[in-house]
Amino acid sequence: MFTQIEGSRGVAEAVARCRPEVICAYPISPQTHIVEALSVLVASGELTPCEFVNVESEFAAMSVAIGASATGARAYTATASQGLLYMAEALYNASGLGLPIVMTVANRAIGAPINIWNDHSDAMSQRDSGWIQLYAESNQEALDLHIQAFRIAETLSLPVMVCMDGFVLTHAVERIDLPSQEVVDGFVPPYEPRQLLDPDEPVSIGAMVGPDAFTEVRYLAHAKHLRALEVIPQVAAEFAATFGRDSGGLVRDYRCADAETVVIALGSVLGTVKDTVDELRDEGVSIGVLGVTSFRPFPFEAVRTALRGVKRVVVLERALAVGMGGIVAADVRMAWPGEPCTVIAGLGGRPVTKKSLRALFADAVADRLEPLTFLDLKRDLVERELRRTG
Repeated sequence: MFTQIEGSRGVAEAVARCRPEVICAYPISPQTHIVEALSVLVASGELTPCEFVNVESEFAAMSVAIGASATGARAYTATASQGLLYMAEALYNASGLGLPIVMTVANRAIGAPINIWNDHSDAMSQRDSGWIQLYAESNQEALDLHIQAFRIAETLSLPVMVCMDGFVLTHAVERIDLPSQEVVDGFVPPYEPRQLLDPDEPVSIGAMVGPDAFTEVRYLAHAKHLRALEVIPQVAAEFAATFGRDSGGLVRDYRCADAETVVIALGSVLGTVKDTVDELRDEGVSIGVLGVTSFRPFPFEAVRTALRGVKRVVVLERALAVGMGGIVAADVRMAWPGEPCTVIAGLGGRPVTKKSLRALFADAVADRLEPLTFLDLKRDLVERELRRTG
């Protein structure tokens, strides 16, 4: 069913159709509309059986999700920015316990200074927490990825973050295809937990592990992520067969077949990048785009295949590893024999425009691009401040 709907509401409807049994909620912009919409569905009886738990913090939200999942309930929550950092300890517990929790991260910058607008600093900061991370390009893909996330999480017994750009997607009203409950029921079967806390059959989970076994436990988590590289595209293929559209997967290439230059990016900025590439293609420039959907696990082989024969790679990033540069670029270097150029763009919600991208890509094609570039950086401002502070 096609409908005009806000991105957050579309995600809430998709999550509800996956029949979560426990939803833990603590409000933080820009994800609040998602859990608000879910609370209405629970209160009205439209989503049942489901317990909606208002908690006192993001740490509590993830802790409740852990307890619910460990006792056999399908659990969901959502957060952003500082909220994700507040639940960081519990994030590691959820993945370490192998609990298939699904969480929306409405990507937002991390302070200080305080900033509520979009970049990828929050989710990128938790890239080693053991959660699968999937990034949505559009509101339709955000909806689709949540449906796939429950399948992926429960197949692997691993938690999944679905990352969608705050405000850019969460608060944008777009035309999306909202699937029926019957179709989603056929794709997302009832949750069958791998491990279950039961008072009648008591066991311990998450107990202390000493040096003699800790490496093996961590390796098992690593092995699950390697298996996810097979499961994610399989689920995406089944999704396409069931719902009639391609969505998700590991990576998605656009006009890369004969490209000499390829731009790699994640999230909603891909739309602007593709529009710019279309204009440049019309002008005879050999350039393409590679969108990364699965950032964790990182699809090294898929990226390596997509970049085979490419002369130049530009990695457009909405996060910064202070003192180093690009985060995604570090992974790309392991997949491509050349040296990619890193471009830091859109931090704190700064618009990434076609005008800026055209100039950037012209420099890239002419081999004038520096190894690390800050798009639209106000150099006079930063140089004045550097002089002032010595």
